[in-house]
Amino acid sequence: MVHALVTGADGFVGLHLVPHLRAEGDRVTESSGDITDRDALIAEFGRSDAEVVYHLAGQADVGGSWQHPAETVRINVEGTLNVLDAARFAGCRRVVVVTSADVYGRISEADLPIRETHQLQPVSPYAASKAAAEIVCVQAGLAHGLEVVRVRAFNHLGPGQSDRFVASAIAGRIVACEQDGSSVVKVGTLDARRDFTDVRDVVRAYRSLMTDGQAGEVYNVCSGRDRSIRDVADILVSLSTADITLETDPALVRPVDLSVLRGDNTKISDCTGWSPTIPIEQTLEDLLGFWRSQRSKRQGAQT
Repeated sequence: MVHALVTGADGFVGLHLVPHLRAEGDRVTESSGDITDRDALIAEFGRSDAEVVYHLAGQADVGGSWQHPAETVRINVEGTLNVLDAARFAGCRRVVVVTSADVYGRISEADLPIRETHQLQPVSPYAASKAAAEIVCVQAGLAHGLEVVRVRAFNHLGPGQSDRFVASAIAGRIVACEQDGSSVVKVGTLDARRDFTDVRDVVRAYRSLMTDGQAGEVYNVCSGRDRSIRDVADILVSLSTADITLETDPALVRPVDLSVLRGDNTKISDCTGWSPTIPIEQTLEDLLGFWRSQRSKRQGAQT
């Protein structure tokens, strides 16, 4: 049992990580503050007697990073620097920092599956900020001896995810159809292929890396299988209680920077024994259940 501090504890992943850590017997301090406020962050960490830190906080909107690149870099790079320094000043011995598989950039079929040794070629401002944050992590380890484990998380999904992300957006539209009697769900680009992992498997991976990951190393957290957005949408439709038809809406179609991502999870598996266990059908059923409960709450609040 350890005392862990979690930044971004009120975010999608944090809302799953915190209860998982507590279920494993860890004591948890939840941090939801502004990681760009260096002085406040250092003071917060200093008041805590946490031994380890999970750094989840950041700007996670890839599309939004094109409109706000400077803000994205400030949050994800400067914010990570602040977290690492605050952890070091507070005497924390170990930090797990979550970056993103987007740092790999454009990938060809010949590159698959993507290993941690693959060259970083970030395309979006978001991806560039995550790659830069990784360099900050390396420096903290080399210069200050801080134990930092980097995580390149591939796409994850599950209950509680924002509808800014495609699978959750489609699930929310399907539930709206179930409840208002309509049958058409508008969708955008469905051809992109992504490596999806249930968020509940992801948080298990993060704790396993905190416990058994090697300081200074980077690990992919992924399923090792890619699926098209179309496949995900079709599963959601099959799980719906309504007769749903998917219809492309040009307003929702966006250019796809990366046509395919599929990771290799051999390194984390060999190091910790972790592997994903929750089937995609269960994940998507639970995602639909989440949106059904959200709609019920809103309807209840209006009556």
